[in-house]
Amino acid sequence: MAKEKPYLDNNGRALPYPWIINTMLFIVGGMQTVRLRFWSRKPRHAAEKTLRDILTISRNTVYGKEHHFDRILSATTADDFFRLYRLYVPVNDSFESLRPYVERHKNGEEDVLFPGKPDMYATTSGTTSEPKWIPMTHKYLKDVYGRMSHIWTWNFVKHRNRIFGGHIFTTVGKECEGYAPDGTLYGSVSGVLVRDIPPIIKKHYTAPASVMAIPDYGTRNYVLMRLALQHRDVTLWATANPSTILELLRALNENTEQMINDIEKGTISEDVDIPFEIRSELDAYISPRPERAEELRQILAEKGHLYPRDFWPWLQYLSTWKCGNTKIYMDKYMDQFDWDKTFYQELGYIATECRFGFSLDETNESVLFPQFHYYEFVEESELDNPRKHFLQIDELELGKRYCAYVTTYSGLFRYNMNDLVEVGGKFRETPTVHMVSKVNGIVSLTGEKLYEPQFMDAVHQAEETMGIKTKFFVGFADVEESKYHFYYEFEDEKITQARAEEFTATVDEKLQHINLEYESKRQSFRLHAPETHILLSNAYARFKAACLKDGFRDGQFKFNLLMQDEKRRTKFNLLQRLESGFERFSDTVINRAEKIDERRKERAQRRKARDRRHRS
Repeated sequence: MAKEKPYLDNNGRALPYPWIINTMLFIVGGMQTVRLRFWSRKPRHAAEKTLRDILTISRNTVYGKEHHFDRILSATTADDFFRLYRLYVPVNDSFESLRPYVERHKNGEEDVLFPGKPDMYATTSGTTSEPKWIPMTHKYLKDVYGRMSHIWTWNFVKHRNRIFGGHIFTTVGKECEGYAPDGTLYGSVSGVLVRDIPPIIKKHYTAPASVMAIPDYGTRNYVLMRLALQHRDVTLWATANPSTILELLRALNENTEQMINDIEKGTISEDVDIPFEIRSELDAYISPRPERAEELRQILAEKGHLYPRDFWPWLQYLSTWKCGNTKIYMDKYMDQFDWDKTFYQELGYIATECRFGFSLDETNESVLFPQFHYYEFVEESELDNPRKHFLQIDELELGKRYCAYVTTYSGLFRYNMNDLVEVGGKFRETPTVHMVSKVNGIVSLTGEKLYEPQFMDAVHQAEETMGIKTKFFVGFADVEESKYHFYYEFEDEKITQARAEEFTATVDEKLQHINLEYESKRQSFRLHAPETHILLSNAYARFKAACLKDGFRDGQFKFNLLMQDEKRRTKFNLLQRLESGFERFSDTVINRAEKIDERRKERAQRRKARDRRHRS
């Protein structure tokens, strides 16, 4: 019976076994898994083969001719081949060095970074105000991303073979956000892939991909959760950022009655502002479900809350990021799931630029794919060295940390991922890694080199020492004043400023034990004592919602807990709790300011429309 537990609901009913889907996944995913095992036994050979293939494909492009791909390919040994590649192809430490080539593609030019033109662009925030436009070639989408997806999906079945016997709840990016000057689509890779999945699997999704096009972030969360909650047989919940899980659960808790009423009637309330064309598409996904509504009301009456372990008794799999700074969000929902039934897996090292790797087991380690990408690494101790020593995939050592670089089939050459990864194990003879932090998650005002994980560790130690719990925290470096600003949202909203400053003093003390350079700079007064700021409730959700309004995509919203960023610090300054008696006033002012801004935009739009009518 224990073996069957993942497949039984709270009433002892079993999930159906999806023979057709599992057979299909066994054929396509199993075959790719066999190839992965083969190439993982000889990673250097796979690395050479992959890089030669990429350079051969791109040898007659503008970039290939400028950087002597023909000469590199003439090398007769692997060592000479890798040496010539490092000699002739410069490191692209940021997207800006590749932007001129991408712009030529965007304007319709072919054969610049790769043969022909891209199938699409994946957009994400960059180091400048202009977003990064990551080109996605047909070969990359089909032969790399697609085949990796086959392995990833087959891995679900390997751990829970009835997972496709129920519904799939996932959040992806918006498929189409617009078009480049030459007419090429730009948007989210995940959205495009969901659009193109086979109908036999797509019918198991709780919502159409078009839901992600709902402009209002809160509305989108309501619709996603309402559509998922109507099904008691949700078996897979996959989303990149664990903060999204918290926000979806918050949408449920704040709108419980309305959501249950919608499920009962087979509606989505007219009070929920959804674009007409999307609302029309949702009609096919909803129908009256009074029995399900009654079940949810009973759970709420008995338990006093709605947790996934209760309303999704067949939940087999939760897949999300678990490494880096995500633990701060994970801790807040861990008690809401039944981990005897639900397999909790690291989503993997996935970025807009490339799908670097993902986990195949219960560890947080991402398996690298030398048959799909060419990887290079620089040891952490050499990050400040102007003449960095680049390592091959088979030269990495267990327990050491490295900055990752990648060459892809989509025109990224020696591209700095700006990620610090740690080697945690091996898959056959190929290292496995997990994300530690962004390299720019390392802040140094006076040479202290304070790492984001060190800051997180110090806060957690301070929580244990003082018996105080935080809901959220973030730190900012202040260059002008040579000190850090620490912002906290506490579980106890009545914590005083004086008590919060005691907490910061404890964090400061813990940091001095963790980081000797930080201690030295504090003792010599080169680094001043950190400053304390208390945040309003739901500060992170407010901040994220504001960023999404500014054009960020949910799936790409990444957030460092320690940074040097005046623009973001300014936003958090607006979310500070004022001294006692003024909290409500501060909150009201922020909300009013947002509404005034919205009304201003609406008036401007109406004026433009009126002017257009007059001109016509």
